[in-house]
Amino acid sequence: MRKVLYILIIVFLASCQQKQNVSSFEIKDIVPKHEYAMLIVESESCIYCKQLKKDLQSPSLASELENMDVYSVLYESNARVRYILKGQEHVSTEEELVRALKVNSFPQLFFYDKEGNIVLHLPGYQPPKTLACTIRFVKEGKYKDTKYMDYLKAEECI
Repeated sequence: MRKVLYILIIVFLASCQQKQNVSSFEIKDIVPKHEYAMLIVESESCIYCKQLKKDLQSPSLASELENMDVYSVLYESNARVRYILKGQEHVSTEEELVRALKVNSFPQLFFYDKEGNIVLHLPGYQPPKTLACTIRFVKEGKYKDTKYMDYLKAEECI
């Protein structure tokens, strides 16, 4: 009976080990499926990043984010990621992507279109009310003809 139990434990552990190896080769895809996407660049030790994640769970922000892809990458991560930047698809590590985006503080938000063109880059945390306006600014295409700060003031977001 003990032998059977040991064999089952070994088989279970071996199957868990195989799953871990497979997942280490997966590539995280942050190519937008909708017209626009928001990329959050965060760090493990960033308290504002944690607050932003919490904010994004609120019903008001969740409804603003409908039909917009939301992705996050971790500054300290060597996980592989597929992304599109200026019309070209790339595969690298999250850390290499963060360096290519020249991020040096956290969180940072990048809003980009399906072709990988960055339409708005915001360093730092934004409170939910301001972030909701920012999302509308991008989704409604206001960035094409209106200055960001002018929009926030006109919409009384700040």
